[in-house]
Amino acid sequence: MHIIDLTLQMDNELLGMSLTQHTTVAVEGYNILNVAFNTHTGTHLDAPRHFIDGAASLNTMPLAKCVGEALIVDLSHKEPRSLITIDDLMHVADRIGQGTRLLLRTDWDLRAHSADYRTHFPRISLELAEWLAERGIWLLGLEHPSVAALDNLRELTDVHQALLRSEIVIVESLANLRELPETVTFVALPLKLKDGDGSPVRAIAIVE
Repeated sequence: MHIIDLTLQMDNELLGMSLTQHTTVAVEGYNILNVAFNTHTGTHLDAPRHFIDGAASLNTMPLAKCVGEALIVDLSHKEPRSLITIDDLMHVADRIGQGTRLLLRTDWDLRAHSADYRTHFPRISLELAEWLAERGIWLLGLEHPSVAALDNLRELTDVHQALLRSEIVIVESLANLRELPETVTFVALPLKLKDGDGSPVRAIAIVE
């Protein structure tokens, strides 16, 4: 069994993250870090509550969706700011259905510390989001900071809601999908935050 880490490192270079030293071995005799972050920092998971008031939160959503076999689709040819469409997945359409965990590789994690990381990533089209919801997938993971453009509130809302209304778990800002075979066992568990809308995760792939 081989474990591949799919998580961006959490440090002070990451937007929304603050690490400060609370105590040290030299002074207090032990090390403790103070950690401050928003619930959508780095590699993270979106719960339905993120865009839908009264919907499932982290402490009520089914964790079974976050652990299990996942299908990786290579979309590394997609251009910056392009839309990922239904046509991009037609070659694996017969493998996408009820309970599918789908991970989309674009290699966008290689730009995690670039100026265009949050502005030029390929996005999920609304039509694709609705198609995935109709097929009943359980989880959608990708290497972008969001499923939709962060500078377009209408697109951001519509695409998130299309997925989250069907209680599809969204995992964003994954890394290293290029290292995976076509199918793996995927794990991405959130913190158990009461009424949580999202949470950083330690995402891994288990390869036999």
